[in-house]
Amino acid sequence: MFNLSRTTLRGLAGVAALAGFAALALPNAQAAPAATVATPTPGDTPAQVVGTPPAGDALTTKSSTTNIVRYNRLYKTPAITPSKCKEVNVSLRTLAGVQAYDTQLWNCMYAAWAVPLKAAGAAYKVKPKLVVTTATKIATLCGTVSNTTGYYCSGNNGVIYIPASQIIAQWKSNPTYARAWATQMMAHEYGHHVQFLTGILNASWTRQNAFSTNAARLEESRRRELQASCLGAAYIGANKRYYPMSGGLLVQFNYLVSHMGDQPGGVRDHGSTKNHAFWSTAGFNAKHSYTVAGNCNTFNASSAYVA
Repeated sequence: MFNLSRTTLRGLAGVAALAGFAALALPNAQAAPAATVATPTPGDTPAQVVGTPPAGDALTTKSSTTNIVRYNRLYKTPAITPSKCKEVNVSLRTLAGVQAYDTQLWNCMYAAWAVPLKAAGAAYKVKPKLVVTTATKIATLCGTVSNTTGYYCSGNNGVIYIPASQIIAQWKSNPTYARAWATQMMAHEYGHHVQFLTGILNASWTRQNAFSTNAARLEESRRRELQASCLGAAYIGANKRYYPMSGGLLVQFNYLVSHMGDQPGGVRDHGSTKNHAFWSTAGFNAKHSYTVAGNCNTFNASSAYVA
């Protein structure tokens, strides 16, 4: 398992900041949205669990919940294999456009995550269902959710819900930002599916429900959500040559992940914007000399890095 030391953490945080500022200097890049533009918390409603993950070749769910989240085999798996999928050249101003765009991402992520999930002993052939909708309320096996920016429910072996209306609205003001938003949202929610298949999602919820204080329960939620963003960014980084995540799209992605997270006065269940930027950068910039998923072990990080 590759653990991030405090020195490495500081270095990566600096890389995140430098990457954002460097991207802003690109002559052909669209300017990042103004700070007043609403940015989504990655999955406003925390991913929920129903049932148990499907059995894999060597998935262990009898270990303690701490062992499952902190010492999972996922962290020792090889780097994500690039899916080499191309970005769909389609307008995101309609439901059909968003469906086409996200369906491509969904298929690409399924292909790319197969190798590390298989190595982790998980049921790597289990593909989550994708639902792209304009509904403001979504009925799921995990309950009804409203006005979410993306949602994952583990019922029926995993369902990803994508609210197309928000992406469509962003497209009207900044198409490149809408592409970054759609990409990050899908990647984050697929990160929850990876957590589910490896037993992390269920174990984390069991831990959270067992804690006696609200502060401890919120910290557990932040560890889970920050890890989903890190895993999502790891996929994006692994495929950045083919997608490609560069130029204006990279500018918008850097801006987005640096402004996502718990907002002032809101519930602190997803992590600060600073920590969201850090973990997204840790995933995106993971080197092949280390395991990609191993860079996303938020459950082995100190509280300061999941605040």
